[in-house]
Amino acid sequence: MYWYEQANCYHLYPLGCFGCENHHIASSQIKHRMLELIDWIPHLQELGMDALYLGPIFESKEHGYDTIDYFTIDHRLGTNADFKQVVSAFHQAGIKIILDGVFHHVGRDFFAFQDLLQNTESSLYRNWFEGVAFTQDSPYHDGFSYACWEGHYNLVKLNLANEEVLDYLLKAIQMWIEEFQIDGLRLDAANCIAFSFFEQLRTFVKAKRADFFLLGEVIHGDYNRWANAQMLDSTTNYEVYKGLYSSFNSRNFFEIAYSLNRQFGDRGIYRGLPLYQFVDNHDVTRICDQLQDPFDLQALYALLFTIPGIPSIYYGSEWGIHGKKEYGSDASLRPAIAIKQQNRSHELLSWISELAHLRKEHPALISGDYAQVIVRNEQFVFQRTCPKERFCVACNLDEQPYTLAFSSDLPLCDVIHHALYFPENEEITLTLPPKSCILLSSMLAEEKDDSLPDEDALVMQINEHAKENLPQAEQSDPNEIIINGIYRHFKDKEELFARVVQPAIDALMSWYNRYREVDYGFLREERLDEVWNSGADVEMILQVVYPNFDLFKLIICKAEGTRYAHFIHELVEM
Repeated sequence: MYWYEQANCYHLYPLGCFGCENHHIASSQIKHRMLELIDWIPHLQELGMDALYLGPIFESKEHGYDTIDYFTIDHRLGTNADFKQVVSAFHQAGIKIILDGVFHHVGRDFFAFQDLLQNTESSLYRNWFEGVAFTQDSPYHDGFSYACWEGHYNLVKLNLANEEVLDYLLKAIQMWIEEFQIDGLRLDAANCIAFSFFEQLRTFVKAKRADFFLLGEVIHGDYNRWANAQMLDSTTNYEVYKGLYSSFNSRNFFEIAYSLNRQFGDRGIYRGLPLYQFVDNHDVTRICDQLQDPFDLQALYALLFTIPGIPSIYYGSEWGIHGKKEYGSDASLRPAIAIKQQNRSHELLSWISELAHLRKEHPALISGDYAQVIVRNEQFVFQRTCPKERFCVACNLDEQPYTLAFSSDLPLCDVIHHALYFPENEEITLTLPPKSCILLSSMLAEEKDDSLPDEDALVMQINEHAKENLPQAEQSDPNEIIINGIYRHFKDKEELFARVVQPAIDALMSWYNRYREVDYGFLREERLDEVWNSGADVEMILQVVYPNFDLFKLIICKAEGTRYAHFIHELVEM
C-alpha cells in the first residue's frame, strides 16, 4: 500500500492564502511569502494531515492556472530556493508535498505563445498549440485563432501530442522530482486531456519513484477511465462531494448511500480505488455556506473521514470560514489567512483533528470493505471491514433521538465516548442523539494476538521478572508471586494481594480466554465484587496483570451500565 492510500490531505491555495497581488508584474520585486508555509507545519501535524496539496505555484500572471514558466516559482510567492527549504521542512515533519500541474493550457505570456504572436506563421512554436488557424481571429485580435480552455482565451491549449511539448513538460516535472523531491502532482482539467499523455506521464514518473502520486481533476464520467494501472492513481470524486452536502440539505440519505454503494459496495465500480474525497475546494462554495444547517457539519465531516478514499481538508474550512462562488469570481473561496492569528482551539478544528487521527488508528478506515447496513431518509448506517477490524458509522439527521438496531455478533465500542454496546441475540441496539454521528469499532476475534500467555504462564512470567530483579531469598512456595518493581505497591500488603489482586488476575484471564473464543458468557461477578469492594487502585492492579490491556477492555466493559461503571471507565480511559 502506497503512502497516498493512507494519507489525510490538506489543500492550500498559496496565491490566495498569502495575500498575493491579483496580477503579476514581471519587473516587480520577489516576495518570499512561500516561507510562511513552514509556520503551518505544527497546525497540519495537530490536524493529523500527512500530505499538503498546493495550488499552482509556477510563474504566472494572474491566478496561477495561466502558467508562464514551468521551471520557476511565482515571484509573488518566492524563489526556487525558498521552495526547496519548504519541501525539506515538510518532509522532516513527515508531510508529503503535492503540486498542481496545469498541463492542459498555458497563459498568453508563455514564451512559446509570445513567439507565435511575434512570428505568426513562421514561428517555430506554431504546432505547440491546438487549433491554430490563421484564417480566423481571436478575441484579442491576434491575427489568428486557437483552442483554449472552455472559452477562456487567456488560457491557451497546449498540443500535448507534439513530442517537443511533451519533452518540455517532462523535463520540468523531472526537475521538480529530482531537485526538489516533490511527492505527487494534481493534474488540472484532467478530463480535457488525451489519455495518451497520462500514459506517457505515468511511465515517466513511476520509473523515478513508484510511489509518486498522480491525481486527476475529473468532474463527470467514469473515473476508471482516468484512474487505472496505465494512467492515474486517483481522481477527484465530485459525485460523492455533491452527494454529501445534498443528502444533508434534502434530509435524504438515500442519495449519498446510493453513490457510496455504487462506487464501493460489493459490486462497486471503484472498489479498491483510492478516490480523492472532499467537501469543498478552491473552485466551489465553502461547505459552511453550502450546508443549510451548520449543526450538520460534525456529522458530515465524520462521513468524509470514514468513507473509502483519501479525505481532504481545504484550508480555512477547519475554522468554519465562509466563502461563496458568485458573480463569476472565486476570490472569496481563496482568502488570505495568517496561521498565527487563528484560533487553535476551535471546536470544528478539534473535531476534524480527532477524526483524522482516528482514521490513522483504525485499519478498517484505510483499507476496509464498504457495506451498507441501514438507509432511511434521516438515518444512515454503514460499516467498513478488514481482517483486523469492523468499524460501523451511524448517523442521525433528525432533531430527535432515534433508536435503531442492526445485526452484529461482536460488541462495539464508541471510539469517541467510550460507550460499549453488546449484542443481544446477535443484534446491536443504538439510540442516536439528535444531529449526531456515532463511530463504533470492534476488533475481530480471529485476529487477536494468540501470543499472550495464559493464566499459568502469566504467573510464571511475573515470578521470573521478580527473580531477575530481587536478591535470592528463601521461598516457601515456588509459585508464590514475589513483590518487587512494578509490584512494589503490595510490599507488606500480601494479604491484600491474595484477597484482591490474584482474583483480579484470575478473572481477567478468564474473561480474556472467553473473549478469544467469542463466547461472552457472563462476568465472574464474585471476583469483580472483591475488586470493587476493596477500593483498590485499578491502575495498580492492571500493572500487575499485564503491560498491555487493550485486549481486556471490551471484556471488562461488558459491565457497562452496572454498579461497576466507575471501575470500567477508569480502565477504558487509561
